[in-house]
Amino acid sequence: MSNPVFERIQQDISDNDVVLFMKGTPVFPQCGFSAAVVQVLSHMGVRFKGINVLEDPGLRQGIKDFSSWPTIPQLYVKGEFVGGCDIIREMFQSGELQELLDQKGVENQPAA
Repeated sequence: MSNPVFERIQQDISDNDVVLFMKGTPVFPQCGFSAAVVQVLSHMGVRFKGINVLEDPGLRQGIKDFSSWPTIPQLYVKGEFVGGCDIIREMFQSGELQELLDQKGVENQPAA
């Protein structure tokens, strides 16, 4: 049985190196956790596609089912689920996020 929501998610994460499923948009995040991840990515100079799950209830639930992860935001790098807000913050602070981006060949220009 095909799932149009899963197909759309797969398409987005296939077409974009870095995708953030979030509440709100990168310019106007509508939850603190989404805002925190946007801040980390922006600080690191990572270009990413923000997808607002609040615009589509099917997607809001669908992304949780797709990743088997109960919360939003969710960050994908090169098609791979990386994690939510706490994981991204910890990875950023430890330098792991930078390593992951470099390994995956994702362009980033950390703010000086």
